[in-house]
Amino acid sequence: MMSYVWRRTGVALITLFLASVVVFAGVRALPGGPAVAMSSEISNPEVLAAIRKQFGLDKPLPVQYVTWVWQALHGNLGISPQTGLPVAQTLAERFPVTFELSMLAMSFAVVIGLPIGVLAAVRRGSIADHLSTSSALLGLSVPHFWLGLLFIELFAVHFGVLPASGYVSPVHPVANLAHMLMPAFVLSMGMAAVLMRQMRSSMLESLGADYVRTARAKGMSEWRTVMVHALRNSLTTVVTVIGLQLGTLMSGAIITEQIFLIPGLGRLTVEAVFGRDYPDLQGIVLISATAYIVANLLTDIVYSLLNPRIRVAGGGQ
Repeated sequence: MMSYVWRRTGVALITLFLASVVVFAGVRALPGGPAVAMSSEISNPEVLAAIRKQFGLDKPLPVQYVTWVWQALHGNLGISPQTGLPVAQTLAERFPVTFELSMLAMSFAVVIGLPIGVLAAVRRGSIADHLSTSSALLGLSVPHFWLGLLFIELFAVHFGVLPASGYVSPVHPVANLAHMLMPAFVLSMGMAAVLMRQMRSSMLESLGADYVRTARAKGMSEWRTVMVHALRNSLTTVVTVIGLQLGTLMSGAIITEQIFLIPGLGRLTVEAVFGRDYPDLQGIVLISATAYIVANLLTDIVYSLLNPRIRVAGGGQ
């Protein structure tokens, strides 16, 4: 097991290295370079030269990359030219907000999607199955921005039971939950639909397997057959989907955070793009890539625990 974990960790580190190269090269590929972007395209050569010197952009690219990586490993991602604050400090303030929103949205998606998917598979061809499939299609089709505006109009304006936007620190848990309920639920709808469809498909495959027929032939109760045998084997593919969705969420739910004015990574990304704040943008992409890679590494580990054949096939013990 440990050899499998170490192998997957090695792959994750290589992926993170490649992601850092792409991030570094992408920012340097901006028209005119990052100095022009930060100076709002001021053509004064002296101003551009001063900016390049201040941010180390006058050095050779390999030196810039090594310096940036070395500083990043020590928690230094540069200084934002827009706010004058360290990028690491800004990310440390914004990332927990997105992480909280992601965890809450994923919890809603799992609680809604998995049971409905199991029910649809067990009652295949029934009214419940058709309603579940139709609801999943609706959840995939409705845009987040429209659903968010609809929820604000309904629950904040019409009924007045939830705040329309904003964010409150978890230090005040009741107010925090009240502000996060709507955006988390909106964000979870698409994921719940994906999980429901995947759960239904996996359960149908498991329910038609030989081991399930054998369990039924031995007189095992339908509940135990479904929950113990079919469900556990069906979770392996669903866990993969959850990991991919979680990585995407933690990369920043840009539209949802903009609609509900949540100060997370998604909203920071928009501010950095419009403000031409390349140090912030570089840090956002790097932390987003790291979060995505870590989420998928954890998914691989959980997947191997659910299905030991994976690590055996890979040469693990």
